[in-house]
Amino acid sequence: MRVILQRVTSASVSVDQNIVGRIEAGLVILLGITHEDTAEDIQYIINKILQLRIFNDENGKMNLSVRDISGECLIISQFTLYASTKKGNRPSYIDAASPDLAIPLYEQFITEFRHHHHAKVATGEFGADMKVSLINDGPVTITLDSKDKK
Repeated sequence: MRVILQRVTSASVSVDQNIVGRIEAGLVILLGITHEDTAEDIQYIINKILQLRIFNDENGKMNLSVRDISGECLIISQFTLYASTKKGNRPSYIDAASPDLAIPLYEQFITEFRHHHHAKVATGEFGADMKVSLINDGPVTITLDSKDKK
């Protein structure tokens, strides 16, 4: 499971020019799922996201988690996080999970995330052509991968 986190002051996602998810200060979570992902990967990524200290404290030091600030979260599926560009100029997405595997894991991720994070959690729409708007705060952008736990 691969995630790109972006600390934002606000964000929204729309499908067919209709906003389907919107948040204020918090995190945009771009979520990529691969064939090997399991419930264990979901738990690892959620715990890491909720404990990362990437928000400023009263001294301007990144010392607070999204939980500490009751930050809102916008979760968006993004299979392109598993793009391979090793060969040629057209990315291959063979490492991205097919929808029959990815959709249940994506839905489980959202359910578990909402269970562990009590602030607002909005989502995009799996498989849709989405338009994401955000104001990256910092900018702070972090990559997490459940298969790379160094």
